[in-house]
Amino acid sequence: MLRLITSQQFLMRIVTALVPAAGLIASASYAQSPSTSLKSGESVYQSVCMHCHTQAIDGAPKFGDKKIWAPLIEEGQAILTGHAWVGVRKMPPKGGKADLSQEEFARAVAFMARAAGGDWTDPDADMMKKIRHEEEKRLKDLKNGKD
Repeated sequence: MLRLITSQQFLMRIVTALVPAAGLIASASYAQSPSTSLKSGESVYQSVCMHCHTQAIDGAPKFGDKKIWAPLIEEGQAILTGHAWVGVRKMPPKGGKADLSQEEFARAVAFMARAAGGDWTDPDADMMKKIRHEEEKRLKDLKNGKD
């Protein structure tokens, strides 16, 4: 026997059937979004860092200059990135871009280090943890008057 339903009941059945599938799609895209939505180091360099680092403005280490970058690379990826993130010498915190994520910033630093001969890779979760630790140490040192 054919049972008639209202259009509202019909829509509710469709929505009820689709909601679990939509949840799966949303969770799958969420799982991928952090890495796919982040800008590359090169992109961040071009939009944020290039002005100062191409011209070595205010002592910024010049992009690609192996001699200038060598001691910075020697400090290590976590230390250099963590310290630069909070601001170092005349560079403002976050490279002067308040809405820049720390991971995007770290990618840009790695990109610049690679251009100067470093073998740094884009930071993974473990490296980001080390960078945040160095950031905390640096902020504590600055608060206590250490440079």
